[in-house]
Amino acid sequence: MNRFPIFRLMMPFAQQARLAVLLALTLAVTGCATTAGNDRTQDSQDTAEAASDAEGYDQHRTTREAVDFLGGSAEGIAKLVDKAFADYGRPNAIIKGEEGGGALVFGLRYGMGEFVAKTGEQQTVFWQGPSVGWDFGGDAGRVFILVYNLPNPDLIFQRFAGVSGSAFLVGGAGMHYLRSQSIVVAPIRVGVGLRLGASVGYMQFTQEKSYNPF
Repeated sequence: MNRFPIFRLMMPFAQQARLAVLLALTLAVTGCATTAGNDRTQDSQDTAEAASDAEGYDQHRTTREAVDFLGGSAEGIAKLVDKAFADYGRPNAIIKGEEGGGALVFGLRYGMGEFVAKTGEQQTVFWQGPSVGWDFGGDAGRVFILVYNLPNPDLIFQRFAGVSGSAFLVGGAGMHYLRSQSIVVAPIRVGVGLRLGASVGYMQFTQEKSYNPF
């Protein structure tokens, strides 16, 4: 004779309850882990995007700004920006300005613009410099300068020598590279009188206007 009928009937329900509790706990832990994993993934993506943005200017945005500022051939300017990004990556500073000059074998160039670093620093800069070579004519207009590997905004105030053979001309727009140690500047100009023959020379950036190119 069964002495504990009620206890025997309740046993299956107790086991089912325990299983239900265990299942609920498992689902809760799994859900928390998944949510935490998704949060960490999103945080990693946000951190990577922020770090990439801090490294330099975005190529698409830079191309658009160069085209809007220079007002020349969009295709030519875009190809030059593509070339600069392919060679040196993202610039961490940009200079938008105007310049003029002329040459008869020996040339001079003077300019003034607004320097903007990716970190937010802004200041007015001036530049001047001589050139020697197969260089004739004159020019005046806007220039959009990409600056690479600049560790400190104040280090822009120095002399950058032209890199021989680095002149590029595409669709009425021209660009060449100048360097000082690891810092590179890439002026982009448009229009007639690009004077790309002035690749043997330098640009010297200063805080004050100067008519002395040396």
